[in-house]
Amino acid sequence: MNEELGFLRNVPIFADLDDVELEKIAKLGSRKKYKKGNIIVLEQEMGAALFIIISGKVKVVRTDEEGREVILSIFGPGEFFGEMALLDGLSRSATVVATAKAELLMIHRREFLDLLQEFPPVAISLLAELTMRLRKADAQIKSLSLKDAAGRVANVILLLADDVGIFKKGKVVVEDLPLQQDMANMAGTSRETVSRMMHQFMEKGHISLEANKLTINNYEEFRKAFL
Repeated sequence: MNEELGFLRNVPIFADLDDVELEKIAKLGSRKKYKKGNIIVLEQEMGAALFIIISGKVKVVRTDEEGREVILSIFGPGEFFGEMALLDGLSRSATVVATAKAELLMIHRREFLDLLQEFPPVAISLLAELTMRLRKADAQIKSLSLKDAAGRVANVILLLADDVGIFKKGKVVVEDLPLQQDMANMAGTSRETVSRMMHQFMEKGHISLEANKLTINNYEEFRKAFL
């Protein structure tokens, strides 16, 4: 139980709860493990549970009319998904796939709705998180419609930094950087364009790459340059 409480304390929507309340939530959920490449939820299926990531990473994707995958978000430990279908009772709006070995905590719809009523701070934190995601979606739409190739790729790097990056002394480290094809799907461009822009960013000193670890050398400077 101590392990689960430690994990739940790091989930933003539960940050204002005490140990007794966290213990109640821990008892509501059940753990489930997924291998890399496993589909966790499928677009258009009915939503039955909220998923909170204990370990690993997942990508949220949609498929266009030509069968191409578009990556909407990448989530890591402490983040959650699946809340929209639980709140409005409609089908899933996207597919979620494990990009690495992952363990998730599942809370079923009825228990989740009861939880929101019993713990108002969770509902308030959930609204704040959904608002932040809406702002990110707006920024992504703006990037796809208005920015050039450099701006699109930079926006993807900044999204990854905000979602799964480790901030330290003005730098941000993104471990296990997605494949360039995945980044291209997020940016609405080609893999070759992503590769070219990444090399340009490195030459200008904005980023550095070591295997699949990316470092933004000055986060605020990089953000101001491309947003």
